[in-house]
Amino acid sequence: MSMSFERYMLDMVQPMRDDLTRLGIEELRTPEEVEAKLPDAKGTALVVVNSVCGCAAGQCRPGVAEALQNELKPDHLYTVFAGQDKEATAKAREYFAPYPPSSPSIAIMKDGELVYFIERHQIENRSAADIAADLTSAFERFCS
Repeated sequence: MSMSFERYMLDMVQPMRDDLTRLGIEELRTPEEVEAKLPDAKGTALVVVNSVCGCAAGQCRPGVAEALQNELKPDHLYTVFAGQDKEATAKAREYFAPYPPSSPSIAIMKDGELVYFIERHQIENRSAADIAADLTSAFERFCS
């Protein structure tokens, strides 16, 4: 029995994608999809740079899930997957200047402009509840 590396990676990564898409977060898998959504998103947009690392699984995705239970949240919810949808992730990162590439990471944009950013070093070694608290505070600041 033989399985291609691509098929294996798709099968392994799908549950990590599902952690966010089942919350109603839309995947942007190509640069064209990113370009069609991010610069023209009216109101606020959450963009999660997903990853296969442990801090994405243990803190980032659960923290995002908890924060999205808040009554006030962004108008648009997007995700790109670092290391998997490389071109889409690179395109999304163009909107996160001056921050260097970081995964996982979480951006909040307002009318196409970056207004809030959580880098990997602000995710690792913190709890999902801490991440959720940071996001909830940002939602209240930028989404009202």
